[in-house]
Amino acid sequence: MISVDNAVKTYEGKRRVVALAGVTFRVETGEMVAVMGPSGSGKSTLLHLLGGLDQATSGSVAVDGVELTGLADDALTRVRRDKIGFIFQFFNLLPTLSAADNIALPMRLQRTPSKEVAAAVTRHLELVGLGARAEHLPDELSGGECQRVAIARALVMKPRVLLADEPTGNLDTRTSIEVMDIFQRLNRERGITVVLITHEIDIAEYGTRIVSFRDGLVVADRAVTRRRLAQDELAALPPVVEAVG
Repeated sequence: MISVDNAVKTYEGKRRVVALAGVTFRVETGEMVAVMGPSGSGKSTLLHLLGGLDQATSGSVAVDGVELTGLADDALTRVRRDKIGFIFQFFNLLPTLSAADNIALPMRLQRTPSKEVAAAVTRHLELVGLGARAEHLPDELSGGECQRVAIARALVMKPRVLLADEPTGNLDTRTSIEVMDIFQRLNRERGITVVLITHEIDIAEYGTRIVSFRDGLVVADRAVTRRRLAQDELAALPPVVEAVG
């Protein structure tokens, strides 16, 4: 699904910065790969290249058989629209739109018929457990609920790949597990390929592989032999007690 061959990314300015120094790795269809590394190691740069948000200085980056390096902007836009869903640490929801309208936005930009949009939004709100929160604005939702809306928005165009940048970075432990449960279900049940960046080994171990970066290079790549199952961990947590009064 993803093929990166000797990818180099440099930034020119007062001093030359090498963000990626020749990265090669593969992600097979249906894998859920966690990318780890210290700040400045190149992991976010890699995610930007995979999503067509930036282009490699040299080398090759391909997603679902499409070579991204050197593609014109309009072609990159089509790849992002048709193949890739993005999820960010800070959600990137439009504050003046309801949860439903945030999810609907990608389809409306493509001028999808209204009945089709409405059905898809309802389906995806139910998928992420927010059927009762459709008309709430982002500032009326918790951080976990905002991230669920962001996940639903990323899924509404039926991507082959989900790219997530620190998707649990602003969430508490329970909510982080709930979000990872959604990722695992999408990965197992729909076969969606997931690449996520995280600083937390506990989060990385929900994936099937962990790739470690340092100084713009892959320094380790290992399978997760005892994958954590978010569903089981949620079942073991004590129930949430709502405050009264």
